[in-house]
Amino acid sequence: MKTISLNWQVTNTQDGQLLRSFLRDEKHLSRKALADVKFKGGKITVNGEEVNVRTVLKSGDDVTVFFPPEERSENVPLYSLPLHIVFEDEHILVINKQAGLPTIPSRDPNEPSLAGAVLAYYDECDIQTTFHAVNRLDKDTSGVILIAKHRYIHDRFVQMQKENKIKRSYMAIVHGKMNQLKGTVDASITRKEGSIIERKVSDVGQRALTHFQVEQTTTEGTLVRLELETGRTHQIRVHMNSIGHPLQGDTLYGGRTKYIDRQALHARSINFVHPIKEEEMFLEAPLPKDMKNVLTALKAKS
Repeated sequence: MKTISLNWQVTNTQDGQLLRSFLRDEKHLSRKALADVKFKGGKITVNGEEVNVRTVLKSGDDVTVFFPPEERSENVPLYSLPLHIVFEDEHILVINKQAGLPTIPSRDPNEPSLAGAVLAYYDECDIQTTFHAVNRLDKDTSGVILIAKHRYIHDRFVQMQKENKIKRSYMAIVHGKMNQLKGTVDASITRKEGSIIERKVSDVGQRALTHFQVEQTTTEGTLVRLELETGRTHQIRVHMNSIGHPLQGDTLYGGRTKYIDRQALHARSINFVHPIKEEEMFLEAPLPKDMKNVLTALKAKS
């Protein structure tokens, strides 16, 4: 199995640091990650020799952390499914998820999931890790999902999300012609009474902000680009319904299935700085065929 490792070179400003401080303060390894390396089969080397975290570093030293194999949940059945890979390197995997595939397993053990498909892909590639989704999409929402290939990179992405450093955009087709071409929905969201699934706008909920911009309009529907500042469950679906424009096909929140039998929502792009390579990443997935068909039908009706 391929071992997951990270490598850094000590700079002049880090000369004389304890290895523990270098890894914790400079490279943001958590205490748990370091404990796993120590007790679960990983190791740390400096210039190729295994060391402990009390080692004093010198400028030019080569530091490598070898992470132990990650334990997988027994509740994720593996499924060999075609994955639409947008981008992949040794640290991250970006998938264009098809509609109808849940991100994580449902209660039905016979239903495939993206998690199960990714783990099966990891096994094919001899990668000893588990499933770390940075963002999730509803079963019937298509588009870009960012997956961390190991716990360290996932921890970094979690912190980036807290600092609003991961930007995502969505495309949705809503009912009706939107007269306001650009705006923001600032409305708190909470769980609807008596339901474990449905959400609603409520003053006592968690604050949620959705920015929208109209891309195309027809008399029966509008193509909208959306960006989120928060990530509440069903946020776009709830917010668009709250302003009188539910998503086409979204029967849970007032939509109708005349043109499409799932919510017409697609995660179009994701933008972030790669935590390891420090490169700006902009990754996108084109609008799926079923949503293009909706646009064609709406234009024909206009």
